[in-house]
Amino acid sequence: MKEQGGLQIRSAEECAWDQLSLGEVMLRFDPGEDRITRTRHFRVWEGGGEYNVARGLRRCFGMRTSLVTALADNPVGRLLEDMMLQGGVDLSHLRWLPYDGVGEASRNGVYFLERGYGNRPAMGMMDRGHTPISQMKPGEVDWDRIFGKEGVRWFHTGGIMCALSLSATEVVREAMTSARRHGVVISYDCNYRPSLWKRRGGRLGAAAVNRELAPLVDVLLGHDGDLAREIGASSQGPPWHDEESYAAMAKGITEDFPNIKVIATTARKATSANRNHWGAFGWSEGEVYRGMHFEDLEIFDRVGGGDSFAAGVFYGLLSGRGMQWSLDCGVAHGALAMTTPGDNSMFTLAEVEHAMSRNGAGVQR
Repeated sequence: MKEQGGLQIRSAEECAWDQLSLGEVMLRFDPGEDRITRTRHFRVWEGGGEYNVARGLRRCFGMRTSLVTALADNPVGRLLEDMMLQGGVDLSHLRWLPYDGVGEASRNGVYFLERGYGNRPAMGMMDRGHTPISQMKPGEVDWDRIFGKEGVRWFHTGGIMCALSLSATEVVREAMTSARRHGVVISYDCNYRPSLWKRRGGRLGAAAVNRELAPLVDVLLGHDGDLAREIGASSQGPPWHDEESYAAMAKGITEDFPNIKVIATTARKATSANRNHWGAFGWSEGEVYRGMHFEDLEIFDRVGGGDSFAAGVFYGLLSGRGMQWSLDCGVAHGALAMTTPGDNSMFTLAEVEHAMSRNGAGVQR
């Protein structure tokens, strides 16, 4: 075990995996510059909040990552498998469910997303009912074998996985309980999605689930605004916007949940669909950290920016770089990821470090 930011992290030598994610992977249909309702061509990508983190850690940062997920065994599922194999994430924990020919019993999730431009915001439409992972139940995965016998240093999941179904929430709880039993660092991204929580109480329903799981969390992530509301902290106060208000928010959360050792939160303000203020704040061991900020970041495709941020933060902490470096790494990695299409990072550690140095965007020959 080594300590980093108040976290006790298992050594790489005793673990097969630096990081393991639990979550759904879907096929994304991208109409490019067209509208969904007018296009005749789509480009497809694989994507999913928890998976994106594992892929970023593997492809950009060279860490050993694995994924627990489930797919229906049909050509779309095999296409997703092929994409994930290219992403380098280990798929030995991928579960296949039989396909009934029409998708009545189970089907693979897909979603459509317009990137937006100028004053036209990005717009997404989900089609993910009856997916295999939403039907997963406690007892179907041998978590003690994965976390104990195989060995995992860092486990990541979040509110998207929890929102898929009541049983999915219980699978998350089961996995987190096992991870804690084996001394694995547990990160949880609240990642609120209104469309997914509509039938389960909306934001209040999501906060109630997050609050139930919070005692099992070591590293808490969130996005713009008031993270305290996402976790249902009793001392919420006004939404944070600077170091002082962020410190008050972190104090309220950690008074309710003293087990939380690290908080990391993106800060985004969209001046248009393709120009954003982008940065982050973090908290560790009673200290607030302000990550590097981009005042006028040009955006090509904003989806996956938060997941790439998480991957950068996790890499920094896993490699012993300290909270400030980790936060800056997350901001830079997220900023780069939003300059290319698709949900996932296409960058290298050297390119992330170049972005962290702010040495400019001139041609590199």
